[in-house]
Amino acid sequence: MELHDLPRRAAEPPAAAPTPSPTLAQLLKRVGDARKEATGDGGETPVHHHHALDVDLSDSSLEPRSLPFVLQFNNLTYSIKVRRKVALPSLLPRRRSRLGSAAVEEPVAGESLFSRTKVLLNDISGEARDGEILAVLGASGSGKSTLVDALANRIAKGSLKGSVTLNGEPLESRLLKVISAYVMQDDLLFPMLTVEETLMFAAEFRLPRTLSKSKKRMRVQALIDQLGLRNAAKTVIGDEGHRGVSGGERRRVSIGIDIIHDPIILFLDEPTSGLDSTSAYMVVKVLQRIAQSGSIVVMTVHQPSYRILGLLDRLLFLSRGQTVYSGSPTSLPLFFSEFGHPIPENENRTEFALDLIRELEGSPGGTRSLVEFNKSWQSMKQGARNSEPDRNGLSLKEAIGASISRGKLVSGATNDASPASMVPTFANPFWIEMAVLSKRSITNSRRMPELFGIRLGAVLVTGFILATMFWQLDNSPKGVQERLGFIAFAMSTTFYTCADALPVFLQERYIFMRETAYNAYRRWSYVLSHSLVALPALVLLALAFSATTFFAVGLDGGFSGFLFYFLIIFASFWAGSSFVTFLSGVVPHVMLGYTIVVAILAYFLLFSGFFINRDRIPSYWIWFHYLSLVKYPYEGVLQNEFQDPTNNTLGMKITASTCLTTGTDILQQQGVTDLSKWSCLWVTVAWGFLFRILFYFSLLLGSKNKRR
Repeated sequence: MELHDLPRRAAEPPAAAPTPSPTLAQLLKRVGDARKEATGDGGETPVHHHHALDVDLSDSSLEPRSLPFVLQFNNLTYSIKVRRKVALPSLLPRRRSRLGSAAVEEPVAGESLFSRTKVLLNDISGEARDGEILAVLGASGSGKSTLVDALANRIAKGSLKGSVTLNGEPLESRLLKVISAYVMQDDLLFPMLTVEETLMFAAEFRLPRTLSKSKKRMRVQALIDQLGLRNAAKTVIGDEGHRGVSGGERRRVSIGIDIIHDPIILFLDEPTSGLDSTSAYMVVKVLQRIAQSGSIVVMTVHQPSYRILGLLDRLLFLSRGQTVYSGSPTSLPLFFSEFGHPIPENENRTEFALDLIRELEGSPGGTRSLVEFNKSWQSMKQGARNSEPDRNGLSLKEAIGASISRGKLVSGATNDASPASMVPTFANPFWIEMAVLSKRSITNSRRMPELFGIRLGAVLVTGFILATMFWQLDNSPKGVQERLGFIAFAMSTTFYTCADALPVFLQERYIFMRETAYNAYRRWSYVLSHSLVALPALVLLALAFSATTFFAVGLDGGFSGFLFYFLIIFASFWAGSSFVTFLSGVVPHVMLGYTIVVAILAYFLLFSGFFINRDRIPSYWIWFHYLSLVKYPYEGVLQNEFQDPTNNTLGMKITASTCLTTGTDILQQQGVTDLSKWSCLWVTVAWGFLFRILFYFSLLLGSKNKRR
């Protein structure tokens, strides 16, 4: 990865650009020309081996940089109620004060015997600028991730106190979703897609329809170079069962997915965790390049190495939700020497700072002395800064407009009146989202044929066992009972074989939450594509099961009877698959999901009308009979088998004088009289649609991705 020879931008803030700053019109003209060069609008094809789209990001002709974005956060406070340990309640406060916990642990008004208020963020202020990396440091539980969540609008409005502004203007939730990206700590990727395919699908979602396929491909190639992934571009991501890219490469792909549209603000939660020092350095080097392209980068980091520290521009140390240091890495030695704890020569500054903070946390006074010292230090610095003239001349609207012209937010943006309306909420219409989602799902599934193969094998084995058990049933009254048993078991089996759909969405759930949190696509585009992709597999399963059993068992009705039998089996698979998919949207764990599916399907079979007729079901349970998914396919196939009044199923030709039970009598005995067989088919199909709609609502309500 050729990152070491890149010029290191000086750490001074963008505010140091010479005055007067260029006008918006001058900026637009200057950067518009650069963007034409970069995107190939001038008729030249850019060479992507040298960061094709980075021409507009690092071209010296664009200096002085005068598009300052300043993300400011003031007095951020966030607290939660936690359950209090009831045992020895009177001793707990005394023990806490003896151990010297911070003021966070002290009782707050409104506490009860069973709960106490825990302050996760306590009056935190600071700022982050474009061109710089702000790193939030602290021990585990210090509030690092909580602070980044607060800045990224991932905490519900009512719970968070304080303000977050961009260029002095409050950040609307809708605008923040469009101009920012959030990279989670876990790498949530489809295992069987290559690095290039993964980034290309991200480009299809995040870049607008107006951008041609070749431009999107150019953007992906430029990003692969920017991320240092050229050698791994054709390698699959991989998972536990499939060998793929390394951990550092996987992390960079996760970052790439979220920066495909070149956001103005990038939030990252522990991007270096779990990586070796070289991989971690490469990741932060990539983040430095992203920052220098005109983005604000805010990241949490546990314990940066000496080399990584050299890439960071601002540090914010937290201890139990309070700020203990805020400033540049170069000011750390002066800060701690003035505090009375000078950093020894040749020692990693951040390690020393974190060790000292941890030591203070365990002392009687806690970190209160350091918190107070930091406040006086900041106010002293603030006084010196206030004497300098403010050079940030651009409003939020002008800054976003100029950034778009520079090539940021690779998107179909307009110059509307308000910042929020300058960039569309979704980059593409829903049918394009559906097509891309379907293509991605099919590509991933096609590379894991064993999943469908196992399912098809299970259906064929079940069909074979049923066919041989109920081989060519005779036409005696005993044969009628056996037919009833076969139909009941066959219909319930179709639902049980759908249970394997449960882990599919559970694996995708967090990928879906990450992508929809920042408007990659609409939730209902996902639900529709999820349904469409499932249909071909269900048709094949239904055909395999009905062909294996219908003729072998000797069911009645000829070809038209077989056709209806196939349709009702297909409808059962559709309803069962939809039901299990809906459950996967509600239940977060696979084992819990399987337990619920098996239990509910057992109840459906019990109330279907096979074990006990509808007329005999107690009135207080009759509602469950009508909710039973097995009832409708069971009754539909029964009617398909017994509805012909002239059939000779029972062993002889039936006439008016024959004193034998007819098929119609059997239907009446079974209580199958309220719906026709076609009505049963349509009701089964309707159940499938209902569960898909419920699945959509479960996604809508269950994937807010915000702390309360």
